[in-house]
Amino acid sequence: MMHSIFWFRTRQWVLSRVLHLTEHKKQTLLAAPDAVLLLPALFRKRRISRILLVTTPGFVRRGTLTSLLDGCKKENISVTIFSEIAPDPQIESVEQGFRLYQQIQAQAILAIGGGSVLDAAKLIGARVCCPKKTVPAMRGLLKVRRKLPPLFAVPTTAGTGSEATAAAVITDCIDGKPYKYAVNDLCLIPDTAVLDPRLTISLPSSMTADTGMDALTHAMEAFLNLFASRSVQNASIEAVCENFHALPEVWRDGTHLAARQEMLHASYLAGFAFTNNFVGYVHAIAHAVGALYHIPHGRANAVLLPAVLREYGSCIAPKLAVLADALSLSGDTVSEKAERMIAAIEAMRDSFDIPSTLPHLSPNDYTEIARRALKEANPTYPVPQIWDSEKIFSVLRRVQS
Repeated sequence: MMHSIFWFRTRQWVLSRVLHLTEHKKQTLLAAPDAVLLLPALFRKRRISRILLVTTPGFVRRGTLTSLLDGCKKENISVTIFSEIAPDPQIESVEQGFRLYQQIQAQAILAIGGGSVLDAAKLIGARVCCPKKTVPAMRGLLKVRRKLPPLFAVPTTAGTGSEATAAAVITDCIDGKPYKYAVNDLCLIPDTAVLDPRLTISLPSSMTADTGMDALTHAMEAFLNLFASRSVQNASIEAVCENFHALPEVWRDGTHLAARQEMLHASYLAGFAFTNNFVGYVHAIAHAVGALYHIPHGRANAVLLPAVLREYGSCIAPKLAVLADALSLSGDTVSEKAERMIAAIEAMRDSFDIPSTLPHLSPNDYTEIARRALKEANPTYPVPQIWDSEKIFSVLRRVQS
């Protein structure tokens, strides 16, 4: 085990240095109410005349995109809509989008939707630039390594941060079982991110809470992981503070534009943070549980986050104390502040009527969940502690009882 830990930490340190030294894609950021309506002029400026729009049937049905499409028409920009994206998108959806992109000879991809839409659009772009490489062959780190077509990402939830990240999560069927895994490559970072709070107003309070807790988990795990750069630490702290400030507000009043904008910014910062320092065991377990039980990703994170933090114990107390100080949570000692931080997360989660347990988990699945989680996290994620199956079992028991 000691040999494995040494190897894991060495690999993580080297990878962190590579990420810190690599020049990331310079992204255009548009952040304001109605910012999405600035896109037609931007397309014209970049001489883009044929676009594949990736979205969901709901956005097409509700007419949310009418003003944008009218603007594109005025600029003589042809837009073909691909709306066959379901929650937890599967490879076939990516392949359909890829074939349509080729058929219309598109020049760019515009993704408008939640994390599932943005992730699917990234993988459609990856297939465009790597037409001979399947999505499963891209699984893991740096397996794409080619420039994608121009990608414009417009999130309609404040959670995944996919508009800022180098990751795309896909659901595949392996040995007859659903399996979530990530494709990670810096070339997947969208060229342009558009943070338009008006597109998030219709989000139900339950989904607002779930996706907001996902953003909080991104920021927390990136901050707690080893080897975080100063920019990652600062972005994570700011994202946590914005989340605690704005998420309760938008849960109570979904039409609060300023709070919606703040949540989009928090999600964006958290996406930047975990692109540069990864996530951890919360996400690794949530991916496994979500695939097996069809639990929304943000909700799984909301339940698992406090349990994983408690399982880490004293090794993360100093960093939790830093976050507690940033939130002005009282405490005389580091351990008291750490406990107040975890309690604050639990209190906010409970205020959103998110359950504190996952009662449908079956102990018969513990071994499979642990196997998947450890395969995802080790050796890549620079987690505060290297865990084995028993630690995963302990977390699962915490959230089942």
